[in-house]
Amino acid sequence: MTPIAALGLVLALLAVAAVVGWLLARRGPRVRALDAGDGGEGIDPHEFGAEEFGLTGTVVQFSTVYCTRCPATRRTISQLVEHRPGVDFVHVDVTDQPDLASKYRLTQTPTVLILDGAGVARTRLSGTIDRATLTRELDTTIGGTR
Repeated sequence: MTPIAALGLVLALLAVAAVVGWLLARRGPRVRALDAGDGGEGIDPHEFGAEEFGLTGTVVQFSTVYCTRCPATRRTISQLVEHRPGVDFVHVDVTDQPDLASKYRLTQTPTVLILDGAGVARTRLSGTIDRATLTRELDTTIGGTR
């Protein structure tokens, strides 16, 4: 094998590995626990068009009209929150609110923030978010069903 052919083969293998890695990373939700260093101040509920947040916690979903996964995520969150007293759900359509999208560094929708009772963001989820992941993160962040 010539050096040029070997180099071409190595580059092709690297390209395939990069594509496979990218596809695997995009497949599941990205979950990130937030701490005080990530902006531990409480969020103003009026910023999202809400009068107040839940006493125990609040789930905030950011979506756009172009998001095909957002309606299913919204239904799932609504169902989960329904069985959690003191937990509210706020849906925010950022299609025409680029300032909010920029402030919260939204690079994809749906993006979900789970806030504690003080309105401090404790967990951030992005991408295709399944019911099991949402349930686990709600339980971890603001406690199980009561």
